[in-house]
Amino acid sequence: MVRIASVLEYMESRYPKGSVEDWDRVGFIVGDRTHEVRKILLAVDPVPEVVAEAIDTGCQLLITHHPLYLRGTSYVSSDDAKGRMVRDLIRADCALFCAHTNADVAVGGVADALGLLVGLEEMVPLVGRGEGNLGIGRVGKVKRQTLREFSTKVASVLPKGPTGLYVGGNLDSEVETVAVSGGAGDSLLGAARQAGADVFLTADLRHHPASEHLMEGPPALLCGSHWATEWPWLPHLATELTQHCGDGTLEVSISTVCTEPWVEHLPTRGRL
Repeated sequence: MVRIASVLEYMESRYPKGSVEDWDRVGFIVGDRTHEVRKILLAVDPVPEVVAEAIDTGCQLLITHHPLYLRGTSYVSSDDAKGRMVRDLIRADCALFCAHTNADVAVGGVADALGLLVGLEEMVPLVGRGEGNLGIGRVGKVKRQTLREFSTKVASVLPKGPTGLYVGGNLDSEVETVAVSGGAGDSLLGAARQAGADVFLTADLRHHPASEHLMEGPPALLCGSHWATEWPWLPHLATELTQHCGDGTLEVSISTVCTEPWVEHLPTRGRL
């Protein structure tokens, strides 16, 4: 029999709270550590569709990347969606745990998973933290190619979503050094340039920071969706949990629900 406590012990040692950003809220959110766990669902976001999937598939533990209450709360009533999720998880005896910025910076975490997905070699942290390879983002090498070729490769491997991939820069420019960071990457534009990257892959880039950055030259920019740039970590985590937790009877599955707030991308065709 596997207890939730043993899974959380692994997660808390693998992704320690000591590497969490001050503003972040990670860890054990809902549930009882002493209860048995047979099935785990992994997802990026704790949203109603994912909570329903965990409950409907008989999971005793849901592990997400993003916290449920990032900015805290004083209320968990069923008057709002998050309160209803807490209610439903408790009624179904399904626990909830998250690893957020501690998974972003970890060796083998979110950044490494994104880098591996797009073929980076010789990866090092984009912004290092302490000893070893802990740090935000990654920078590495790919075989020399054009931005057009590399962006086509990235679009072919990122998880399918409604917003696709935005490309900024000279499509015929050469790409060899690549920086990546899953999730919102506005704050790392300067670090990507300082690292000598030819292109920076991230998400949630805003109009003015991206435009002003590109005015000054490389790196070119690839802007995926927040969900799509962080989801690639989940298969790696599933393998870890299967190998290191329990007695071989633990079933770990990955949610394929796209938890972007957008449901469709329509090209605009109005007259200029």
